[in-house]
Amino acid sequence: MIVPLTPLDFLERARSLFAELEAVVDGERRFTYGSFVARCHALASALGPLDGARVAYLSPNTVELLEAYYGVLLAGGVLVPLNIRLAEAELQAILDDCSASVLFVHPSTAQSLVAPRTITIGPEYDALLAAHDGAFVDRVVDDENAVCELFYTSGTTGMPKGAMLTHRNLATHAVDSALTMACTHRDVVLHTIPLFHVNGWGTPHWVTLLGGRHVMLPRFDPFEVLRLIEAEGVTRLHLVPTMATSLLVSEALRGHDYSSLVQVTVGGSPPGPQLLAELEDAFGCEVICGYGLTEAAPQVTKALTKRSHDGLPVEEQRARRATTGLPNVGVSVRLGDDGEILVRSNHVMAGYWNQPEATAEVLVDDGRWLRTGDIATVDGEGYLRIVDRKKDLVISGGENVSSVEVEQALCAHPAVLEAAVVGEPDARWGEVPRAFVTLRPGAAVPLADELRAFVAGRLAKFKVPRRIDVVGDLPKGGSGKVLKNELRRLP
Repeated sequence: MIVPLTPLDFLERARSLFAELEAVVDGERRFTYGSFVARCHALASALGPLDGARVAYLSPNTVELLEAYYGVLLAGGVLVPLNIRLAEAELQAILDDCSASVLFVHPSTAQSLVAPRTITIGPEYDALLAAHDGAFVDRVVDDENAVCELFYTSGTTGMPKGAMLTHRNLATHAVDSALTMACTHRDVVLHTIPLFHVNGWGTPHWVTLLGGRHVMLPRFDPFEVLRLIEAEGVTRLHLVPTMATSLLVSEALRGHDYSSLVQVTVGGSPPGPQLLAELEDAFGCEVICGYGLTEAAPQVTKALTKRSHDGLPVEEQRARRATTGLPNVGVSVRLGDDGEILVRSNHVMAGYWNQPEATAEVLVDDGRWLRTGDIATVDGEGYLRIVDRKKDLVISGGENVSSVEVEQALCAHPAVLEAAVVGEPDARWGEVPRAFVTLRPGAAVPLADELRAFVAGRLAKFKVPRRIDVVGDLPKGGSGKVLKNELRRLP
C-alpha cells in the first residue's frame, strides 16, 4: 500500500487523539487541539478551493500564522510566509513573483501592499472564521510531490528565490526531525524562531504531529523568553547565536526556573564552544548545534553526542556538541572537491519558483544532490564542522581565512559579546579581514590593538583583522542573522 505523504495527516491525528489537550498558547489566548483544528478547517472553508493558488501571510508568530500552515493546505493552496523585516518594495516584489491571490496582514506590520484580496488579522479575520464555524474540509492529497509551501530565501545574493516545498518534503522532514531529536508528546516548544524563516525549523509540523504544545512569541524579547520558559514549562528552545547572547546577558537570567528545559539548539550560524558552555551552565540542560537551510526544509544536522562519548569529560562532550554535527535521520551528506556540503534527502526542495537556471545550479548530479554553499570539514567520527560560507571566505594573499574562525576567536575575549568578520579590499593582499564587535554590558572598551593581540595569540598572523570596529549593534535580518552585506558597505 502506498499512501501519499502530507502534513495534513498530522492535523487529523491531533484532532482524533489530542482534541482535549492544550495545543497553542498565544499571549492570553489558549486553544485546545480541538479548537485549533476547527479554526484551521474554518480558514480552509473561507478560502474556498484554491487549486494551487498562493496565499501570503505577513505576520509575526501568532496562532493565525500557525493555522495557515494547515488551513491554506486544506484549501488546496500554497502557503507563502513573508519576512516582516523586509522593506515594502521587497515584499511587493515577492507577492508579484508568486502571483499571490490572497494576502493576510497582521496590524503590527504597517505596509501598503497590493494583492487581489487582502485580509487583516484581527476582527476581520475572526469574523471570517466565525462565518465558517463548524466547517469540515475533506481534503485528499493525491500527489505528495505537489508544492504546498513557498519560502523565499534571504536574498543575500540578489532577488530572493522561492524554495518550493512539497507535501512529501514537509511530512518526511517532520518525522525525521522528531526522531533525530527524540521529541515526545510532552514537549512544549517556544517559537523563538520566526515561522516565516526556513519553515520555522519544522516546528509547526513535528509539534503538531506529536500532540505537543506550541507557545507563540510574536517578537523576541529576552525577558519574555525567560519568563515563558518557567511559566509554560518549555522543554525545547531554538536559538540563533544573537538570541543566545542576549539571553545570557539579560538581567532576568537568574530570576527564573529552567528545570523544564530538555534541550537547547543553536543554529543559523556557527556558534563557538564557549557560547554553548555558557548556555549549558545557565540553563542546566544539553545544548547542541544544528544546521540547515531553506532549500532542505530546513534541518540537515544535529550535534548530538554518541553513547561512546558518555564517559568522556564534559569538555570533550561539549566540543562535539559545538560542531556542525551528524546528519539527521533521512539525510545524507558529502563534501565536494572544494569542501562544499552537498545534501541528499526527501526534505530537499523541488526547486526554485519559476527559476529553472538557478535550480540547476544548486540541484546537481541529475538533481540528486543539493549544493549548500557552505564549506566544511568532517572528522573521523563523522562530525561536520562548517568553515564558512563560500561567499564569506576572506582570501588574503592566496590564503583562505574563515570568518567563522576569526569571529569565534574574538568572542572568546571577555569583553566581546558578538563579532562579525568580512573581507576588506587591500592593494597588496587582495583583501584582509575586518572585524566588527559589540561588547558585553558593563565591559570596558578594549583597544583595537588589544583585540588584535588576543586573536594573534590564537590564530595565524594573516587571520588577524586589520581593522576592528567596536559598534553598538550589528545589523541583523528577520531571523537574527548578521547582515554582512551591510557591513561590507561601511567605510
